[in-house]
Amino acid sequence: MSNIIVQKYGGSSVANPKRIAQVARRIIGYRRKGYDLVVVVSALGDTTDDLLKLAYKITSSPSERELDMLISTGEQISVALLAMAIHKLGDEAISFTGAQVGIITDSAHTQARIIKINTSRIRKELQQKKIVIVAGFQGVDLSKEITTLGRGGSDLTAVALAQALKAKSCEIYTDVEGVYTADPRIVLQARKLEKLSYDEMLELASLGTQVLQARCVLLAKRFNIPIMVRSSFTNKGGTMISQEVKAMEKVVVSAVTLNKNEAKITMRDVPDKPGIAAKIFKTIADEGISVDMIVQNISRTGFTDLSFTVTKENLARKVKIARKVGQQIGAGDVIADQDIARVSIVGVGMKSHSGIAANMFESLAENRINIEMISTSEISISCVIRKKFAERAVQAIHKKFKL
Repeated sequence: MSNIIVQKYGGSSVANPKRIAQVARRIIGYRRKGYDLVVVVSALGDTTDDLLKLAYKITSSPSERELDMLISTGEQISVALLAMAIHKLGDEAISFTGAQVGIITDSAHTQARIIKINTSRIRKELQQKKIVIVAGFQGVDLSKEITTLGRGGSDLTAVALAQALKAKSCEIYTDVEGVYTADPRIVLQARKLEKLSYDEMLELASLGTQVLQARCVLLAKRFNIPIMVRSSFTNKGGTMISQEVKAMEKVVVSAVTLNKNEAKITMRDVPDKPGIAAKIFKTIADEGISVDMIVQNISRTGFTDLSFTVTKENLARKVKIARKVGQQIGAGDVIADQDIARVSIVGVGMKSHSGIAANMFESLAENRINIEMISTSEISISCVIRKKFAERAVQAIHKKFKL
């Protein structure tokens, strides 16, 4: 059986020299227990955000290739510093970029997908009893261009390495002790969940929980890789993400999530004819833009308004593309609304219980919060509301379902 443990440390865990030293001591503690360690590290603190701000001070529309060249440097700093911290404590470690350890991706800059990982260099260093430290969030395409894996991409790096190396376990260290029934900064009564299914965690990640990247959960589910989410600041147990178990099915709603990183784009006076929606969303998809919730008003005059939600990143570009396709189909103006939030409930038990949606809507109505858009899946319900009511909505729903 493999003796390899893959650990990932987020930006808050390595935000400064003191925290880097703490992480180094934790890693060496595992090393002393006889494990082979592969450690994935994010950029220090808010480094990635700071680099992006710099880019947008230079130009409002930076090249995605150059963005990858820029933001990939953050992880290179943190892996080198962590290796130095481990050296200082008397153990052997070596740091690598994603390219150096053979993480091969496609060429979709800023949102690349991993094609394969060549683990030979990692295994060679592990055989020499070194702790291997890998820059998360990045890889290289077949043309040797640096690519990045999207927000939270270090989580994906860790799970992909765990799968490629057939690791014993995959641990994600962050600044919280696990996954909670709601953001504990918003709901003081939020409770830590000991276990979650892949499906529940995938919904939570997709709907705004910042703990894990959705793509990493999808990969973990595909290859049945259990993930332990825990704090880098304590030794307490965390939340285990694994296959669905019977105990989980008894819980109707597991958690409430909030996402403020979305915007609503509305296309006015869209011709209400067959094929128009297909043309709009094919054009948007061809530009690499993911659309989430979609609402189309009832047509009364042969024209309708069409609204959909997207992430706020590069919003100006997304609006520009929507306007372009709007002109092609003879639609009216395009409006972007950033003053929205999405509140959602998630739970495997929702599959077999009625009245869940009614209770959610009732809790919002009791707090005089209007619902602008609704979407559902087998294990989640989401509502778009005004951003100013976001925290109140989460608190109300959390209380309604006695989480």
